[in-house]
Amino acid sequence: MTEKEKVDPTKAKGHKFPAQKVSYNKRDLILYALGVGASELKFTYENDSGFSALPTYPVVLGFKGESSDIVPFGKSAGVGFDVPGVPKFNLSMILHGEQSVEILKPLPTSGSFENRGTVLGVFDKGSGAVIETETTLVDPKTNTVYARLVSSTFVRGLGGFGGEKQPKAPSFTPPDRKPDAIEEYKTDKQQAMIYRLSGDYNPLHADPNIATKVGFPGPILHGLCSYGVAARAVLNKFADNDAKRFKGIKVRFAAPVFPGETLVTEMWRGDTKNGVTDILFQVKVKERDVVVINQAVARVSGLASKL
Repeated sequence: MTEKEKVDPTKAKGHKFPAQKVSYNKRDLILYALGVGASELKFTYENDSGFSALPTYPVVLGFKGESSDIVPFGKSAGVGFDVPGVPKFNLSMILHGEQSVEILKPLPTSGSFENRGTVLGVFDKGSGAVIETETTLVDPKTNTVYARLVSSTFVRGLGGFGGEKQPKAPSFTPPDRKPDAIEEYKTDKQQAMIYRLSGDYNPLHADPNIATKVGFPGPILHGLCSYGVAARAVLNKFADNDAKRFKGIKVRFAAPVFPGETLVTEMWRGDTKNGVTDILFQVKVKERDVVVINQAVARVSGLASKL
C-alpha cells in the first residue's frame, strides 16, 4: 500500500451513507426462512394465523435493496464498501467478522423502508483493517426504527496504517457446564444457492473457481446463513418460536462452513435483566468438530424465572 493509498480513519468515522431504499414482501420472508432451514408454517406459509418475519431477516436488506432480481454483489448502496478515507479494495478480500441485530419493533410482514448507515470506525488489525458500520431499518413515513444492525468487516491487506485497535468487546464465553439446549441442523448441499436468492449474491458462495482463487476448496456457506440457523435454534428452544420475544443477537464468525455440513448450536441460559434473558451460544460443525460461531449471545423475553 502506498502512502497515497493509506487508510485515514478520521475521514471514515461518522460518515453517513446515502439512505438506501429497501423493501420486501411475504414471499421474500418465506424465501429467507427456507434459506436458513425453517420449516415452521408461521415462517413459511403466508396464510398461517401467526405468520411473521424471522427476526434476523434485516441482515439481507442491504444486499437486496428494492430489487426482486439478482443484484450484482457490491452494487447495492447499502453494502457500504465506498468509505471516505478507505482505498478501493477487491471485494474478494473481505471477511465478515461480527454481526449484531437488535429488534426495536416487531418487523412488519411487508413494506418499504430505508437503511440508514453510519461508519462507527476503521481499526488497524495489522494484516488488515476492520470497518465497523451501524445500520438502522427505518420507515421514512413515520420515522419508526424497527432494527439496529452493527457489522464488522475485515478487509485483508488494508492494515498497517498506524490506526487504533478495535475496542475490546464484552465476552460472551459459555459457562463451563453442559449446554442447557442443543439443536442440530444438517445443511443441504444447495443451501448457499437457496440462501443467496434472498439478496447476497457474492460469487464466493456459488462459483468454485472464485472460491479456489481465494484459498477455499470450494464455495462456502454464507456466514449470515449460519447466523440465521443459530437464531432459529434460540428462537425454538427459548422463545417458543415467537418472533416478538426475540430482542437481538450478536456473534463473531470464527471459521467457514461448507454446504452439506451439520451445524450444532449449543445454548446456555444466562442472566435476566428487565425481563430479557441472555442466551449464550456457540455453533460447531459436527463433522469437523470446529467452532464456526463464537462469542455469541441472543436475547429473549418472557422466560420463566429460574428455580
